[in-house]
Amino acid sequence: MNNALILFYLTSGMFMGWSLGANQMGNIFGAAVGTQMVSFRTAAIIASIFFIIGSVFGGGGAAATVGKLGDIKELAGAFVAALAAALSVFLVTKAGVPVSTTQATVGSIIGWSLFKGAPIDPEIISKIVLAWVMSPLLSGVFAMCLMTFVKWYLRRFPIPLLKLDTYVRMALIVTGAFGAYSSGANNIGNVMGVFVNASPFKDINIFNVYTLSSVQQLFLVGGIAIAVGIFTYSYKTIATVGKNLLDLTPLSAWVVVTAHSVVLFVFASRSLKDFLESMGLPSLPLVPVSSSEAIIGAIVGIALLRKGRGLKWKSLKKVAYGWLTSPIISISVSFIMMFVMQNLFNQKV
Repeated sequence: MNNALILFYLTSGMFMGWSLGANQMGNIFGAAVGTQMVSFRTAAIIASIFFIIGSVFGGGGAAATVGKLGDIKELAGAFVAALAAALSVFLVTKAGVPVSTTQATVGSIIGWSLFKGAPIDPEIISKIVLAWVMSPLLSGVFAMCLMTFVKWYLRRFPIPLLKLDTYVRMALIVTGAFGAYSSGANNIGNVMGVFVNASPFKDINIFNVYTLSSVQQLFLVGGIAIAVGIFTYSYKTIATVGKNLLDLTPLSAWVVVTAHSVVLFVFASRSLKDFLESMGLPSLPLVPVSSSEAIIGAIVGIALLRKGRGLKWKSLKKVAYGWLTSPIISISVSFIMMFVMQNLFNQKV
């Protein structure tokens, strides 16, 4: 297969990366930008850098699960699966709604499985669905606990307002960087996971010091596409998360991003999983989870502490509608496009 055709097939993964960057930026820095504690330009630069780092160096665990869900060995099939997911994410993002890229990706793989008549591994599906349920719940509980602790600490040890403002601004930047790393590590599987089993790259030995694997090269391409999406089309979802769901103070914004970032990290970190298992402790599966669900779960957790006051239910329903429609769209588009690719263009999928 020539390089031009390989590059063409990878464009759907790049499109998915672009869509993810445009969509997920709001989850990481939406609260910070919405409260005007961090400028959009600063947030975009930090998020882009750490998204790429997280994708390349931390994305192996969750992406492997996506690869196992649909054993797509043909580049044409991976191209269609990624394109179907990207289209569904783009359509919902265009409406200014944070959407679950994980649900869109899983939907497109199910569409491929239905077309091919391939079995769908119930164990992997159950892990992913369980993670979808657990991530917003964990994020909400953690946000409530952290916010309660912070309030107690500030009552016990008051900090001057100007100094607190500076501390929170710095904390939002640091937590945003961690959130971008965690999101890159967890969600790069949604961007390039379908290409893992059909990767066209070869390992590169860099000065006999470090080997950049074939999969890491895929993730690097996806990470760069995410960065482009952040800079070019992410401001609408920043407005939805940062302003339209709940009026967040800078301090509560930091709590929300922290809770979201920790949840994404624990579902993506192979080293944390290995450590917990070596200690005989239970661990969470390494699966891509919805960054949108985690951030919304944290915001709802803060709202519950306020007894529901200020939560904009109309916007929350809009987000829930996006979560429901994206997998349905991606399943349908994936199935139809697989048929077209195989029967009209005579490509193996």
